[in-house]
Amino acid sequence: MNTPSRNAGFTGRHMLAVMVAFFGIIIAVNITMARLAGSSFGGLVVENSYVASQEFNNRLKRSHDQLDLGWKPALEIQGGTIRFHLTDRSGKPVAVSSVVAEFRHPSYQAKDWAVRLQPTADGGFEARGAARDGVWTVQLDSDVGRQTPYRVIRRMTITMGTGQ
Repeated sequence: MNTPSRNAGFTGRHMLAVMVAFFGIIIAVNITMARLAGSSFGGLVVENSYVASQEFNNRLKRSHDQLDLGWKPALEIQGGTIRFHLTDRSGKPVAVSSVVAEFRHPSYQAKDWAVRLQPTADGGFEARGAARDGVWTVQLDSDVGRQTPYRVIRRMTITMGTGQ
């Protein structure tokens, strides 16, 4: 007479354990990712998307008008100091009365910050010790005596006070 052995191979209980482990891992990863996504980005990009879409053509025209000026912006971040110069087509400094730099984190709004740059003797602007490490979308608004500010937007990575 054949008696069942204790080592009968892969059983239904083994299959149940594999399925529970498989789906348990998937559910745990999904919950973790959902919590991280919810805590790192507020989801607010614009207050009113309809109004923002209506303003797009005006912003595009201002951008083209700004490019037609032929001015050359120069943004440099070294040793924690932010420096900005704006020159015309011939390389002479443009008369700028103030510059504000806004640093926006691409995915985490709570870390956004802004700094007002101070004028320097060479016609530029700077803020000493202001740069913070991270990946930033930098928006510089310069008051050049026009109805709208001269705007420069750059994506930068700042490491140990130096931007690239």
